[in-house]
Amino acid sequence: MNLDDNVHLAPNTYFDRNFDCEAVKILPGEYYVTNSGKMIVTVLGSCVAVCLRDKFSGIGGMNHFLLPNDGSSESGLLTESARYGVYAMELLINHLLKLGANRNRFEAKVFGGGNVLRGMTVNNVGQRNAEFVLDYLHNEGIPIVAKDLLDDFPRKVYFFPAEGKVMVKKIKSVHNSTIVDRESEYRMRVKYTPKSGDVELFS
Repeated sequence: MNLDDNVHLAPNTYFDRNFDCEAVKILPGEYYVTNSGKMIVTVLGSCVAVCLRDKFSGIGGMNHFLLPNDGSSESGLLTESARYGVYAMELLINHLLKLGANRNRFEAKVFGGGNVLRGMTVNNVGQRNAEFVLDYLHNEGIPIVAKDLLDDFPRKVYFFPAEGKVMVKKIKSVHNSTIVDRESEYRMRVKYTPKSGDVELFS
């Protein structure tokens, strides 16, 4: 499996006092999977996150990504831009399967795609990301049991894979530009990099 430098396992673990549990925070371009009940947290602007789990074993994970803007207005799963999203999804799925999850028992909850990047409304960045995720999961036959997409606000997402619970907090008052800055930097990082790699999926 070739790991792209822009999609990697989240390194940021901590103990969350509010929820009294071990937690992992993922940033744009990262993902995390667990079979130990850790909470996974991320903050989304125009990026999307897929919370994916085996509904019987509780093995689950989350990614956080966006589609690079390849300059075209095409949509669908076969565009150059979409290849990056496919790669991000394959990494998440592959890692879940390696931990023992069963693909036939997957369920997904999807979040993000907000219109929060100023000046990006023409390209419908958030909408393109949201449409990609919905199309991908539909084509893969993975049921979506919950979603909170689009709108104009960033979101903080808390995912508890063992239970399948997700809590979403919409951030309606942003006091700094951290979210937008992180996503803008991430967009530039992935804009000119290969969108796909060789990923061997376990059956």
